[in-house]
Amino acid sequence: MKDFRGKVVVITGAGSGMGRDLAVKLAKRGAKIAISDVDPTGLAATEKLVAEAGAQVHSQLLNVAEREAVLEYADTVAKHFGTVNVIFNNAGIAHNGDVEKMEFKDIERVMDVDFWGVVNGTKAFLPYLIASGDGHVVNTSSLFGLLSEPGQSAYNSAKFAVRGFTEALNQEMIVAKHPVKVTCVHPGGIKTAIARNATSSGDDPNHDKLTAAFEKYLLRMPSEKAADIIIRGVERNRARVLVGNDAKFLDLWVRLVASGYQGITARLTALGTKRFTK
Repeated sequence: MKDFRGKVVVITGAGSGMGRDLAVKLAKRGAKIAISDVDPTGLAATEKLVAEAGAQVHSQLLNVAEREAVLEYADTVAKHFGTVNVIFNNAGIAHNGDVEKMEFKDIERVMDVDFWGVVNGTKAFLPYLIASGDGHVVNTSSLFGLLSEPGQSAYNSAKFAVRGFTEALNQEMIVAKHPVKVTCVHPGGIKTAIARNATSSGDDPNHDKLTAAFEKYLLRMPSEKAADIIIRGVERNRARVLVGNDAKFLDLWVRLVASGYQGITARLTALGTKRFTK
């Protein structure tokens, strides 16, 4: 995928953040864009920006957790444009809470969107990508698909699952000799609204303070820059794209210390929580 001109690119979770920036940047590169999101206002704003960039755009409200809707969506997009070349399974949500306090429904909700949404999008569009003769699957995992963090077990579970699913898919495409490349994206701290929009277990009086600290100190990279890095990785057919120095450093650190990272991360999290909730 060295040139996006004339390619049909599908992006889920395009109503804001990296999804919106990917859509606009790829529109400027000459791609035809299909965008979806559950937020009608955000989706309409992205559609306007993509159209202003001069691209053909198809926009549709979509909940990626609803499998039948995603399957129908794939057929609709393929019929609209005649083919599909790239799918960015980018939609995602988060939930804060310890396993002890979380409800089953909290974990299921995150898994439905962050993992099954990726599976649904991949399965729905894969036949069209293969048929295009020049396909690419781009699945968004996370830094939290490389290491785990206390209070993020649901998100960690989904993002580790995305990583395993995507890496297996990449190998299957190689074995089958299908004309489809596969990329797993691991963003570090990106300035998006995912932390602000995250739900939380129980009545945590420190939720707002911790979210503000997380956004201020850890979400540092502009989503526009993250989109550039992802696009460059896709152009180079990278199987894995680490977005940000934090993702690169922590990936290496976990490789070096192995399971030893867990005790260190637990202590640092406890210290951070104490500091920012005084």
